[in-house]
Amino acid sequence: MHRTGWYPFIWNLQRLGVKQKTADFTHGVILNIDKPGGMTSFQIVKRIRHWTGCKKVGHAGTLDPLATGVLLVCTGKATKQISDLMALDKIYHATIRLGISTDTDDSEGAVLATRPVPELKSSDLDKILDAFRGNFDQVPPQYSAIKFQGRRLYLYAREGVHIDLKPRPVTVHRLDIVSWEPPVLRISVRCGKGTYIRSMARDLGNLLKTGGHITGLRRMAVGTYHVDDAWTLDDFKNMIDHENIQIG
Repeated sequence: MHRTGWYPFIWNLQRLGVKQKTADFTHGVILNIDKPGGMTSFQIVKRIRHWTGCKKVGHAGTLDPLATGVLLVCTGKATKQISDLMALDKIYHATIRLGISTDTDDSEGAVLATRPVPELKSSDLDKILDAFRGNFDQVPPQYSAIKFQGRRLYLYAREGVHIDLKPRPVTVHRLDIVSWEPPVLRISVRCGKGTYIRSMARDLGNLLKTGGHITGLRRMAVGTYHVDDAWTLDDFKNMIDHENIQIG
């Protein structure tokens, strides 16, 4: 179970019967947060920084505003572990809408084109998805946090500037169809560092000549940190406020 990875380790203090405990956020905490939709990863970091009083707080891998699920937030000296945490495999559950392409490759962007979706069996789609299994090259979305010449890509995209990006090697260890209800495809993905599920949706749509974008994305796990063990923001705030924790 990985709600936290802090030192000293804190789980649910009431369950442990501990009346008082010091959480040394400066010394180092890895928080497993279940990010809600509609918020940026930076907004989550900002709230944790405010609630804990720790100045040094960062996250181990951006989740888009539309996305939910595991966001590892590190405080204090635990921020030194961010690179290692980002290198861990991730598991995602994604919903792809075929037939529509957008400028952000998700449902929050402007529609670029609408095309008909051919009749496909789930078995046909599964064969096509072989192109996204194993090791392959992938072009990141224009709307992403990757830096180009010192600026985030999404800043260029908001200004209408298209950047020609080089494909990057990525690895998908497992890709399964959860359901196929045309034109909506639901998949489960276990992948390595740097894999963009939005790019997979876009590239699948391009391969089918239909277009495609993400309408839902949930990060189920990062390494052994699973969403079932994650704190919601409300739960974490309530723990800080009501479980008599002394912030060290």
